[in-house]
Amino acid sequence: MNNLFPGLAGNPKAAYLATAVFAVAMILLPLLVGIAGDGWVRMLDFALLYIMLALGLNIVVGYAGLLDLGYVAFYAVGAYLYALLNSPHLSENFEWFRMMFPDGLHTAFWIIVPLCATLAATFGILLGYPVLRLRGDYLAIVTLGFGEIVRIFLNNLNAPYNITAGPQGIGGIDPITIAGQPLSKSFEILGFTFHSVQLYYYLFLVLAILVIIVSIRLQKSRIGRAWMAIREDETAAKAMGINVRNLKLMAFAMGASFGGISGAMFASFQGFVSPESFILMESVIIVSMVVLGGMGHVPGVILGAILLYAIPEVLRYVAGPTQQAIFGFEVVPPEALRMLLFGVAMVLMMLYRPEGLWPAPKHGAKTSPGGKPVPAVTGPTKA
Repeated sequence: MNNLFPGLAGNPKAAYLATAVFAVAMILLPLLVGIAGDGWVRMLDFALLYIMLALGLNIVVGYAGLLDLGYVAFYAVGAYLYALLNSPHLSENFEWFRMMFPDGLHTAFWIIVPLCATLAATFGILLGYPVLRLRGDYLAIVTLGFGEIVRIFLNNLNAPYNITAGPQGIGGIDPITIAGQPLSKSFEILGFTFHSVQLYYYLFLVLAILVIIVSIRLQKSRIGRAWMAIREDETAAKAMGINVRNLKLMAFAMGASFGGISGAMFASFQGFVSPESFILMESVIIVSMVVLGGMGHVPGVILGAILLYAIPEVLRYVAGPTQQAIFGFEVVPPEALRMLLFGVAMVLMMLYRPEGLWPAPKHGAKTSPGGKPVPAVTGPTKA
């Protein structure tokens, strides 16, 4: 309980009560939002996906201090692996595969998720190893190039052998099935009917909570403290005996694995993947979520992911009708308005809140049971 509500560390009963209230609210949220339509529940689903993506990138950028602008590549790796192993694409394009699996290879959820995480982590190591000595702008440029290379490969691997179907994408992807219940179909229990978007919401919620717990545990572990030492001063970290190379590779691998899981969930939820879903702008948005919320701070990253995804999506629904009601016509297209506000928010953040909306506590600061920060060093200071 202390991990989820650090401000209630001195009051276990209040922490358990807060956890229970939070759990009930999260369970009821899609049912209440669903009254307005499944489109709003779908927004909740994607918000949870972006939370997982942002927390994965937070390990690389926030904990280890490695600026990665190609994070969407790991998202794409997980999505395409799920698509290839849970669609008729390979059977339709490869005779030898059709002879082995006439009905296609429909991989179980419990197998495909670890596979996607493992493959994405492998790609993370492949990216991390050549860039171990790069920092700052140089690292950002190389990782940006890596993300574009993966997207271009996916866009062109349709000849001479049709592996990814190129720009056409892969369709007919199987939904996730749990206990014999495909999440693409409605499910009725005790007189309540849960639609597909609601079932996916609960699955994504469970995965997001697991990712949050792992992120918090990593932050408080020796590995997390070593990452932060590397972020603050790599030379000093080496002098302290920290294996900088292995820890950087571990950060790339761990962050990439979260991206791979998110990609698998995206493919199963959409039922279709194509290279257009993994453009550079996606990486920029995920990085912005981490920076906006507060690098290295799990609650801040969650807040940044929710705000940067939910607010533009809400504008998609309300900007047009609001302008029609006020002016009688659409002054600014909703898509342009979304990007305008996104840019303005980023500029204002860098000017007035450069550490993010909810920055991580300062090093050396402690938290009292009441949740108030207590300085680690007290006494007179120089003016």
